[in-house]
Amino acid sequence: MDYKELLDRAREKMAPNCRVCKECNGVVCKGEIPGTGGKGNGNAFKACIDFLASVKINMDTIYKNEGQDTSISLFGRNFKYPFFAAPIGGMSLNYNGSITEAEYIEAIVKGTLKAGSAGFTGDGPADNLFLDSLPIIKEVEGRAVPTLKPWKNDKVLEKIKKIEEVNAMAFAMDIDSAGLINLALAGKPVSAKSVEELKELTQATRIPFIVKGVMTAKGAIKAYEAGAYGIVVSSHGGRVLADAPATCAMLPEIREAVGDKLKILVDGGIRSGADVFKALALGADAVLIGRPYAIAAFGGGIEGVELYTEKIGAELRETMIMTGCKNMGDITRDKIRL
Repeated sequence: MDYKELLDRAREKMAPNCRVCKECNGVVCKGEIPGTGGKGNGNAFKACIDFLASVKINMDTIYKNEGQDTSISLFGRNFKYPFFAAPIGGMSLNYNGSITEAEYIEAIVKGTLKAGSAGFTGDGPADNLFLDSLPIIKEVEGRAVPTLKPWKNDKVLEKIKKIEEVNAMAFAMDIDSAGLINLALAGKPVSAKSVEELKELTQATRIPFIVKGVMTAKGAIKAYEAGAYGIVVSSHGGRVLADAPATCAMLPEIREAVGDKLKILVDGGIRSGADVFKALALGADAVLIGRPYAIAAFGGGIEGVELYTEKIGAELRETMIMTGCKNMGDITRDKIRL
C-alpha cells in the first residue's frame, strides 16, 4: 500500500463525514460539528494552516554533513520522531462509525509504535471512548498517552487510577474541550479547571501530566504552577472558539514565558515534515498531528498509521538536510523566517 492508495481507501470509508480533501485545511468542512470541521466559520482551523504557510525556511547546504538524527526523549522514553498522533475520539459521532473506537485506538497506538513514535488516545461522553484504550495501552507496555476530558476531579481521579494500572507513560487533559458542543449535547458536564484543581491531579500521581489546550503565556505559567510536566498549545483543532489565533503563532511568547520549565507540545494545522520543523523552530519540543492520522487509520489501519508516520518523518529529515540541522537541538529560530 502506498500513500495514494491509503487516501483513496480513506475517502471511500470516511464519506460523507470527511471528504479527505487534497489539502486538509478546514474549508469544505467548516462548521460541521459533530463532524470533522472547525467551529462556526472555521477561521481558527484555517488560521493554523495559513500561519504555517507564511513561515518560510532558511536553506543552508554549506556544512559538514554528519547525518540527521530525528529522535527525542520525552516522558523518560526515547522516540524516533518528535511528533505524535493527537487524541481523537467519537468514531460514530464525528465520523461515520465504519471502524469502532477500539479499532481506531489500536491502529493509532500500534501503528505509531511500529514507526518509533506514539499516540495519544481520547475520551468522551461514552465510557468506552476511554475504557477501550486501556487494554491496548497495557499491551504496548504503556507507550501511549491517554487524554481525559475536564470532568469533575473525583471522576478524573478514578480514571487516573486506571491509567496507573496500565502503566501509561503520561496522561493528558484537554481542558479546551470545556466548550465542546459534543459534550454539551450528550449531557456530560465538563468545565474549566482552576490551578488548585489541576494541582490536585498532579499531586495524586507520579505519572507525568500534560495540560492540553493552553493558548497564552499566562495559561502556560498557570499550568506550571499546577505542577504539570508539559502543555499542548492547542485550540482543539479550531473546534471550540472560532476566532482563536493560530496555535504555532503563540509558541514564541509561551516559550519565552516558561523557558525550559515545561515541555511544550503543539497541534493545529501541521500537515508535513516541514511544518513539524517550523513548529520546533518556533519553540515547541514536540508536535501532535490530528486529522491526518485519522485519515491514515481509516485508510490503512495499523499499516496506514505506520506508513503516514514514516512519510512525515522522511519529510522532516529532508528539511533538516536542506537546513544544516544534525539533530533536534539544531532546529532553532534562525532556521525560519516569518
